[in-house]
Amino acid sequence: MNNPITFFAVAPKGVESLLVNELEGLGAGQVKQSRSGVFFSGDLETGYRACLWLRTANRVLLPMARFRAENPEELYRGVQNIRWSDHLDPDGTLAVDFKCFRSGISHTHYGAMKVKDAIVDQFREQFGVRPSVDLSRPDIRIDVYLLRDEATVSLDLSGESLHKRGYRTEPGIAPLKENLAAAILMRAGWPEIARRGGGLIDPMAGSGTLPIEAALMAADAAPSLLRDYFGFLHWKGHQPEIWERLVHEAEAKRSVGLKKLPPIVGYDADAKAVKNALVSLERVGLRGFIHFEKRELAACVPHAKMKGVPGLVVLNPPYGERLGEIRELRPLYANLGRRLKAHFQGWRASLFTGNADLGKGMGLRAEKKYALYNGALECKLLNFRIEPEWFVEAQHPIFRSVPAGRSTKPGPGAEMFANRLRKNLQRLKKRFNKENITCFRVYDQDIPEYAVAVDIYGKWVHVQEYKAPDTVDPKMAEARINDVLTVLPEVLEAPAENIFLKERRRQKGKNQYGRQGTDEIFHEVDENDCRFLVNFTDYIDTGLFLDKRIIRRMVRDLAGGKRFLDLFAYTGTATVCAAVGGAKSTTSVDSSNAYLNWAKRNLALNGFGYQRHFFQYADGLSWMKSEKQKYDLIFLDPPTFSNSKKLKTILDVQRDHVELIRHAVRLLEKDGTILFSNNYRKFKMDVAGLTEFRVEDLSRVTLPFDFERRPKIHSCWKITR
Repeated sequence: MNNPITFFAVAPKGVESLLVNELEGLGAGQVKQSRSGVFFSGDLETGYRACLWLRTANRVLLPMARFRAENPEELYRGVQNIRWSDHLDPDGTLAVDFKCFRSGISHTHYGAMKVKDAIVDQFREQFGVRPSVDLSRPDIRIDVYLLRDEATVSLDLSGESLHKRGYRTEPGIAPLKENLAAAILMRAGWPEIARRGGGLIDPMAGSGTLPIEAALMAADAAPSLLRDYFGFLHWKGHQPEIWERLVHEAEAKRSVGLKKLPPIVGYDADAKAVKNALVSLERVGLRGFIHFEKRELAACVPHAKMKGVPGLVVLNPPYGERLGEIRELRPLYANLGRRLKAHFQGWRASLFTGNADLGKGMGLRAEKKYALYNGALECKLLNFRIEPEWFVEAQHPIFRSVPAGRSTKPGPGAEMFANRLRKNLQRLKKRFNKENITCFRVYDQDIPEYAVAVDIYGKWVHVQEYKAPDTVDPKMAEARINDVLTVLPEVLEAPAENIFLKERRRQKGKNQYGRQGTDEIFHEVDENDCRFLVNFTDYIDTGLFLDKRIIRRMVRDLAGGKRFLDLFAYTGTATVCAAVGGAKSTTSVDSSNAYLNWAKRNLALNGFGYQRHFFQYADGLSWMKSEKQKYDLIFLDPPTFSNSKKLKTILDVQRDHVELIRHAVRLLEKDGTILFSNNYRKFKMDVAGLTEFRVEDLSRVTLPFDFERRPKIHSCWKITR
């Protein structure tokens, strides 16, 4: 293999350009960015060097063959055309990763099985024995990517994801992958700051990933030097003398680099997180080079060693997913902004968050913004200069009732909006009056210029203003909201004090908007013979998701005589429906006491006590792993993504839904039913990962009539054994 080899480095979404820079810095040839990674060329040493030194990549692949595979038979033949004895001993071990996109073969598990069969059949025919499968640490790992019926078969030189550096022991709360941490530091400008002698502080360091990656980067230490497993170590084409030389070179480089390391500090208020960080520090061999300390954010100041050259404050704070978590986090972001302004002027700051609106509460204007992905969730990296010219007044989501006496002078488009609203109301009420539905959506951005959603909750109206594009004149946006609020009382026959507007505006002056999310005023509404408490002023959502009306009715209809489990219970609306439907017992699990208390109030509002109705304050996934009780009906409705500090692990519904469902099935009686729902608009059910269960898509049939403009607002699945 002395001829130039083409490799492919797999990249997390959003970091491809960083990976290009890394590969060019390593001396790779013909570097070319693609949709999911970067192609590059070189000799085998180049591939080894990439495995050892790439900080942002997931994997390094060595393509072995490309061929057309429109069906399983062609896939099988194409794989058999590779002489596998050149790569693996007959008694060795292998694993197959299979991905497909827009191809005749659509099930990844089936595709992987077909590839494995082709390989082992070849060995059995030639040698009378066959390799075995080892999914954790095989001798070789084979990657097959099928795109539009074109198959690429590659050897995975990395063996397992390169984000696994070998120093992390316990993942901690909401772990940040090491290669994502490296990408954050690169985008934050840390390498240049470190070269100037500037230090780094992570005020919410958790298990220490950002400070440790920062130290490895500043010391020019190979990120994978600690790893004891790669996919080429037992490959028959492996050249150990090249690898050993590269390792020795990296060890020498690290030794020199550590002598010029700038001060790096990690703080965290959680003593257990600090302990985990110290263990990782010991494993990575950086004891004495990074300082970890238990310290509250309110006490965060530059370390004594950091006087002189301005440095970098970088952090990945919690950003929640649900309304209560976000409300609780606003003061944290505001305090962070105040702390930076007071003690870190002249420094840079980089904040990685899944909720950029929370970042607006810091009172700092971002110099640059980058999109990076934490799992399937698009997040933002906000880069700040901590200098007075970048200071602004903090912005917060503001919730308020519409005051009586607001200007009633409509603009020229107001009548168009009013006519559409009347038409929608007439169409919906004919249907909903028959079904006794009093809570529904009457308007959802039907006219692009009037970008609001209008929901009716009995005699109350909840208006949500969609953020206007930057191209829209703010004065024009304000005029259109004025039209909306002028029209609504007349068309909906609702007094102004019963109309609540959710808007995001720059805060100017004391108490300009009145309520700031602390009113704790609840209103009672009816749905399907159930009563619920909603709140229009304190939260992002009201406590009752209108798009799941049919799912709640389904729960009520199925619950009679059943033991019902409500996982990620939120405000307990499904629990109420199960109780009203005659459930034998209910159990509601959520990681927020605020939600559970709300759920208890909802249950009491419907006349139920706690004798047969139980509440568990816990992370749903962790609780399922230890629960022994069996249930007849389970409602599993996880958030799209959550890294709340109340959870023991990060949750990504696209990545984790198979695991969630499997744990739920373990708690299910043999003839029981799971209703699985979520609101991730790009969600794709991994049916291939649940082949032993019956999985029925109910997304369309559970979409209410008033949400037909938003067909992807939720997905719903019925799962049985």
